[in-house]
Amino acid sequence: MTDPTWLMHCQRILAMPNKRYVKRTVTFLDADEVAALLAAPDRTTWAGRRDHALLLLAVQTGLRASELVGLKCGDVVLGTGAHIRCTGKGRKERATPLRRETAKLMAAWIGDRTDESRPLFPSIRGERLSRDALEHLVRKHCLTAERACPSIGSKRVTPHTLRHSTAMDLLHHGVDPAVIALWLGHENVETTQIYIHADMRMKEKALARVAAPPTSSHRFRPDDQLLAFLEGL
Repeated sequence: MTDPTWLMHCQRILAMPNKRYVKRTVTFLDADEVAALLAAPDRTTWAGRRDHALLLLAVQTGLRASELVGLKCGDVVLGTGAHIRCTGKGRKERATPLRRETAKLMAAWIGDRTDESRPLFPSIRGERLSRDALEHLVRKHCLTAERACPSIGSKRVTPHTLRHSTAMDLLHHGVDPAVIALWLGHENVETTQIYIHADMRMKEKALARVAAPPTSSHRFRPDDQLLAFLEGL
């Protein structure tokens, strides 16, 4: 396509508008649903403790699925200013702070493992989890959580849903969208606007601040002049 004779043809192709599609609101879990999901893994087993630690880290940090499965033990920094390092889209590194309870759980999960290059959340064989395994893990525990919180069953929950849940939780606590974009590693702040559109609480608060129009609600009663006009038709 380097032939100059094709230049006009290429310009016409590039001028075509993008196909329109329905933009659906994001799916996210509320506080009760998150609590039910975190309580689903059986922490008396090794796999259950791994899954609980993974789910807690996912809903607290909002990491992408690829970032979660790519974590190594050395990516977790504990102590003062506990945080987790990850490499996101475009090979951009970022650090996400950890809450005290999350840092404590990560410390217990890592234990005395000294090899920082080992996967943070390994499979039974000790290898890094695949994205398919992560999705299966989330679906399995959602089915368990549905017994305690039936509303989860009406939602299609994926690892990315947990990322959306993190963003919505930050938004509900008054965090600025620009900070949320930085937290999630968004390239553009405008990407975060989808969470504002999905936040019904913010819309309800906005509606509560708007005064109702001063319109009377009494029943209309025609006067004698109008009745006489109608009778003369």
